[in-house]
Amino acid sequence: MANRTHCSDIYSYRTKDDSEIRELMHPKYHGNVNQSLAEAIINPGQTTHKHKHNESEELYHITQGQGMMFLGDEQFEVSVGDTLCIKPGTPHNIKNTGSTPLHILCMCSPAYSHEDTELL
Repeated sequence: MANRTHCSDIYSYRTKDDSEIRELMHPKYHGNVNQSLAEAIINPGQTTHKHKHNESEELYHITQGQGMMFLGDEQFEVSVGDTLCIKPGTPHNIKNTGSTPLHILCMCSPAYSHEDTELL
């Protein structure tokens, strides 16, 4: 198990919400224990599927692009430098409203799992 990774060595995949994800650090692969860190990429015009995580608290940090965040009953614009806390059980999704890919660092505790992701 590696305690150090480089994004160019990590293959991306599609999650249940239809975002492209790279698991930068995940207990299943890298030996850490309590959390996961991934980069999500949302293409221009794309909206992820509305979903919730019943156990994981999730943090989003926007590193590139801009979008519209739908979080519970709220909706608001997000851009580079914004960080959001998504509490367990909170419905959420995001739309890329810009002309370039939207990049989001996503941290989950406990670590992300498909089983904890419920599409709504």
